Amino acid sequence: MLAFKDEMRAFKDEINADTRAFKDEMRAFKDEINADTRAFKDEMRAFRDEINADTRAFKDEMRAFKDEMRAFRDEINADTRAFKDEMRASRIEMNKRWGDLSASLGLLVENIVAPSVPRVLSKVFGCPNKAVEFLGARIKRKHPSLPDRNREFDSVAVGCGYVLTVESKVQLDSRAVAEFADRLPEAREYFPEFAASGNRFVGAVASLYVEPSVVAFAEKLGLIVLGTGDDLMEVLNSSGFAPKTY
Repeated sequence: MLAFKDEMRAFKDEINADTRAFKDEMRAFKDEINADTRAFKDEMRAFRDEINADTRAFKDEMRAFKDEMRAFRDEINADTRAFKDEMRASRIEMNKRWGDLSASLGLLVENIVAPSVPRVLSKVFGCPNKAVEFLGARIKRKHPSLPDRNREFDSVAVGCGYVLTVESKVQLDSRAVAEFADRLPEAREYFPEFAASGNRFVGAVASLYVEPSVVAFAEKLGLIVLGTGDDLMEVLNSSGFAPKTY
């Protein structure tokens, strides 16, 4: 019986020793798990912090990029506005220069035509120079009964019972000819002193060069046509042409 008790005590001690060993092993395992968990948490925290840092850096980089792009866009818009303003100013300046050039050319043509007008009276109507009663260039007239209406006549010559009004153009085309022919009868209203004397009004169109088709068109409307020739300005109408009088 004593031997059994000793054997049971030894078994119990062995069981207790195994239990303690198991508990120690489990505690060590638990500590290892806890250590691994803490290490994992620390690693995840470090990873999260790194991600957050990278995210902040990326956001800062994107913000800087947006600011840079906004500044670039504003610069492009400013340059575009400046370019448009410059082009607008250049266009205005170019239009002004073209206008000045056109006006200068117009004056040049008028200055070339005006001295030849008495000779036109002589060639077309046989009116000698000494019979020319009136000769003028760029004459501005107000309508005698309608003060708000006025006209400018490039050249006017009066002699031998005729009043010759000349329209000078840098470039003469059929439309300009037709417009002048439509306005020509009104000339009597602007020169009532000549109309009252029984003078007949005649129209002429002039340019440095006139297309033959324009000459033919003007003849149909009864207009004298003047263009450059051996005598500076020559009558270009066909032989036997008789101008229309008003």
